[in-house]
Amino acid sequence: MQLHFEGKSAIVTGACGGMGLEITKQLSKNNVSVLMLDIQHPDNGFLKKYSNCEFKKVDVTNFAKMKSHIEIFYKKQKRIDYLVNTTGVLWFDKDISAVDIDPKTWDKVFEINLKSMMYLSKIIVPKMKKNNFGAMVHVSSIDALSGDDKPQDAYGASKAAMIRLSKSLAIQFASNNIRSNIILPGPIETGMQKRWKKNPQAKKNLENFIPLQRVGSTEDIANASLFLLSDQANYITGTEIIVDGGLTAKP
Repeated sequence: MQLHFEGKSAIVTGACGGMGLEITKQLSKNNVSVLMLDIQHPDNGFLKKYSNCEFKKVDVTNFAKMKSHIEIFYKKQKRIDYLVNTTGVLWFDKDISAVDIDPKTWDKVFEINLKSMMYLSKIIVPKMKKNNFGAMVHVSSIDALSGDDKPQDAYGASKAAMIRLSKSLAIQFASNNIRSNIILPGPIETGMQKRWKKNPQAKKNLENFIPLQRVGSTEDIANASLFLLSDQANYITGTEIIVDGGLTAKP
């Protein structure tokens, strides 16, 4: 199966994190013009190598600044075809049980993980409607599907809410040929998982528990994302794809 994207444009948020960077690379290789949005800058040389990408440093909770960057990109490209929203924070030390969490931490996690999704919808969906075309992929987590006795309750609850919002967007704008889907990654090798470097045995134990016997890669998430964006997935909307090596299928 060959995926065709040439001439399209995309916004990727969290674009300099592990998943976002790999998704950006794959979009670029498929001749998509990409606006990368993140609070951290890509590595030196990335923008030279992937010349159809441009980067803007922005906090996704800053609606006005994010809107300004996207408007400039839209005027240049005349269209926004895709949104890939990989934004998310997981604070192991501060994001704990709802019983014990600092309410300020709870609010900040929701602002970054969920409110930013609303902001992006307000900015980008009207532009997709003008072109009667669009596909959105939002990255949630399998943590949205279950509770945990070692909880990150703000993270899990915000990621669960993303699923509901994506479904609603899919229904609202299906008549405008705009699709919205969610990817739920399991354990993925990214910078978020610094703990594995400190404790490689913990990673090994986890891999032994995963049916496919490995932690996922950023390429696994990029592959699923590009499929959901592509015309080959044009009858898929309002749903979620679990990419977890079979972890949630276990009894």
